[in-house]
Amino acid sequence: MALLDRSLREFLDDVAAAGRTPGGGSAAALVTALAAALLAKIARTSTAWPESRGIAAQAESLRDRAAPLAQADAEEYEAALRAREDDGTQAGERRDFALGRAYARAAEPPLQIARAAADVAELAVVVARNGDPAFHADAVIAALLAAAAASSAAELVGVNLTASARDERVREAGRLAENAARAAEEARAARE
Repeated sequence: MALLDRSLREFLDDVAAAGRTPGGGSAAALVTALAAALLAKIARTSTAWPESRGIAAQAESLRDRAAPLAQADAEEYEAALRAREDDGTQAGERRDFALGRAYARAAEPPLQIARAAADVAELAVVVARNGDPAFHADAVIAALLAAAAASSAAELVGVNLTASARDERVREAGRLAENAARAAEEARAARE
């Protein structure tokens, strides 16, 4: 059964179970989707804000972009682990190349999570500035959740690409996490 088809309790049980996946990447994807959902809720509640419907649609799009990454992350990481456990029928450089490719593919979902989370954090700034003031704290929380998810995903990109610390994807993920953290602080300061 796909992760998104499970109940929240089942998903939490899956994360807590002794198995290898779902893990941190799946959790970061779900946190990103939850943060986007919060922004959609705030925008829908902010009826006096002329752009609220468009912002709600944008938040829903981000939610739809982030949520499936929970499954993608689990599948790609599981594939990388299987490649590492391969019985060794491939020798030397060929095995190293296959293993490197598997981990490079496993780094792609976390990079996509970091991108989505940074976009959610940026949207949270707009919502914090313009949304119903009664929900300002929720907009800040959405930004903070997105920033934490971006940072977590960036960590996973770096872990999966350890042999390539200078890889552009590692640097991009780090920049996205930094941008998301700045956006969270902007959201927090928006109505102070």
